[in-house]
Amino acid sequence: LLLKNAPGLVKLTPFYIPVYKSSRRGPLLLRIGLSLYAFLGGLGKQVRFSTLPKCDWLNLDGLEPNNLRAVYQYCDAQTDDPALTQAVLDSALSLGAELRLPADFQKGLKEQDHYRINYFYEGHEEICTAATLVNAGGPWVDSILDRITPAPQKVETERVQGTHILLEGKIAQGIYYLEAPRDRRPVFVMPWKGGTMVGTTETVFKGAPSEVVPLAEEKTYLLEVLGYYFPQFRTAQMTDIQSAFAGLRVLPKGNGHFGTRPRETGLQSDDPKQPRLLTIYGGKLTTYRRTAQKVMERLSQSLPEKKQMADTTVITLKARPNR
Repeated sequence: LLLKNAPGLVKLTPFYIPVYKSSRRGPLLLRIGLSLYAFLGGLGKQVRFSTLPKCDWLNLDGLEPNNLRAVYQYCDAQTDDPALTQAVLDSALSLGAELRLPADFQKGLKEQDHYRINYFYEGHEEICTAATLVNAGGPWVDSILDRITPAPQKVETERVQGTHILLEGKIAQGIYYLEAPRDRRPVFVMPWKGGTMVGTTETVFKGAPSEVVPLAEEKTYLLEVLGYYFPQFRTAQMTDIQSAFAGLRVLPKGNGHFGTRPRETGLQSDDPKQPRLLTIYGGKLTTYRRTAQKVMERLSQSLPEKKQMADTTVITLKARPNR
């Protein structure tokens, strides 16, 4: 849907999975996984995969050829997340949504069949009422819940930091899905705005979400992955990193490796039959439309009837001209 409805923001991009003698997943297992991927995607042209012949391996941006057993190629979509988010916001505004941004949510008090909400906007305290309140605060979900009365139930989660680095030097053929040599985690190397982006990491984060920053050990880890698979980057140092950024995932609390934790979007409501408060846990940018649809379905019993303004399965999203 995003490829169809946001053609200027989402593009189909080739992905490459090299398989080495030391890889945790062998060629057979990957073929099974990619076949399932294609089947779930309806076996269309966009989701089919292929095995690259050896004669094409030398064209893969200098990928390390020693001990390489196979290379698989498939397609997935790529976007610029701030640009896509802005386009969704612009679309909502064009359909009559109101926006207060940036605003500071102070408190929410449940009063019978609605919430009374206090927030700061442009230096002033504002008050509004709402039939429903959606907490889509990402890593701030719990701190938002702490400002709501009566105190809502929380879901046990863990915040996990992920860092990306950007370097000069062009990766041109597509996006590479790699195994980190140190711990066999998946790491992506991709072309990004004339340079190369590498990410991501998984580090437990305990501080305030606004204070998240890329760590030196994360940068070292990503440089190690890049140099292991692309010899031209083996001399890269910390000083060669042009920029770096970090974000936080909200994952269910549990034992074991982060990669084994569920990545589905969780919806927690105050009342299953007639919810007034709905909190979104986890999720991914690319499932935003489906998540929003599920949220509205859950809240339908608590909202007044209103004419549908648009169908998000067909609505077109447009990038701002300056992007």
